[in-house]
Amino acid sequence: MSWTPDQPIVSIKNVHKSFGHVEVLKGVSMDVMKGEVVCIIGPSGSGKSTLIRCINALNDIQQGSITVEGQEVHDPNLDKLELRKKVGMVFQQYNLFPHKTALQNVMMAPVKVLKQDKAEVEKKARALMKKVRLEGKENAYPGELSGGQQQRVAIARSLAMNPDVMLFDEVTAALDPETVKEVLVTIKELAAEGMTCILVTHEMGFAREIADHIYFTDKGVIVEHGPPDVFFQNASDPRTKEFLSQVL
Repeated sequence: MSWTPDQPIVSIKNVHKSFGHVEVLKGVSMDVMKGEVVCIIGPSGSGKSTLIRCINALNDIQQGSITVEGQEVHDPNLDKLELRKKVGMVFQQYNLFPHKTALQNVMMAPVKVLKQDKAEVEKKARALMKKVRLEGKENAYPGELSGGQQQRVAIARSLAMNPDVMLFDEVTAALDPETVKEVLVTIKELAAEGMTCILVTHEMGFAREIADHIYFTDKGVIVEHGPPDVFFQNASDPRTKEFLSQVL
């Protein structure tokens, strides 16, 4: 595997995905370079979440190819655990362990999966809690935290695996408006530090501000894509224009 950073870190080629008889992705292709921030937008049911779940092999695909750092994701011999060390994912639901503290949630995978030294992991986990602005909340249980705080613990937990790529699947969709911002600020800082991020999002202002490239999906295909200034000002496809007129 001889991937180099001048090649796409994530490369998606002609991906088809069906659930039963329903084809959800109908030949999607995109390349993401290292350090790039890509936002995928589009109406509900357009295949956005399915697509990013295919990147870390949570969904299989029927046709096409997805590579991460040159490694075919849907190779039957691929060690999915190895893949998921490289590709972190944060979901709409935070999926924290309710009976473990915030700090324990962040420490679990590096200790259990990566078999790292507990003292080292704790040091790093505390630094990550600080990074997501939750210093002082290390011993709080998820039930004692707001949705936005829980989501930031989930981001710290994903970062604890030291991934090369972060996937965010509508991570603000379940949050109150006032907590959305604190999560977006955290993602913005990650992006500014050079983390490769692929986000499915409804937050158009955020997408415009943070993305290097925006993809608009509708009914399982990429209708249009481009850098934010071009995409938002000069969308050419009528489906994109209609969508933007409803959300902007």
